[in-house]
Amino acid sequence: MRFESAPLRDVFVITPDAHVDERGFFAETYRRDEFVAAGIADTFVQDNHSLSVRRNTVRGLHFQWDAPMAKLMRVTRGSAFLVAVDLRKGSPTLGKWFGIEASEENKKQLYAPASFARGFQTLTDMCEVQYKCSAVYNPDAQGEIAWDDNQIGIDWPITDTPVVSEKNMLSPSFTEWCERAESDLFRY
Repeated sequence: MRFESAPLRDVFVITPDAHVDERGFFAETYRRDEFVAAGIADTFVQDNHSLSVRRNTVRGLHFQWDAPMAKLMRVTRGSAFLVAVDLRKGSPTLGKWFGIEASEENKKQLYAPASFARGFQTLTDMCEVQYKCSAVYNPDAQGEIAWDDNQIGIDWPITDTPVVSEKNMLSPSFTEWCERAESDLFRY
């Protein structure tokens, strides 16, 4: 596996080595010893699998403020733009984002530690995104920030009207979330 540091501290792009032959391919997508050697010591306790049937579906920006979770995201069918936004109080990159195009072909993965919001936009129909989480989902502690927040300014590669859930359409802006959660901003 190749681990590349992203412009946001503690965020990595991981590309597994794929062994390809006439049958298809084989790749290790997670190996704890290699992740620890690269500086990623999280223990993953939950796996999630998302299917989006339409291109330009946007999911996120989601996080947990109680028991924040690291996530390792990858695309196993189709292609998606994966994004992480820094929510760490006192971080010099608070409110900054990083994104990559990941696909079943390039096999890239995006790792973002706890205290980051994550989201993605599908670039193909029938797109599947899978991710490992370092904490168990807690619906009472879930937070979200508007995917199209101007202050964060994510450069989504949207080509048509995005498909967004009602919940995500009602998400607060980054500024509104910071004002509401000032005492609860992540301190990592």
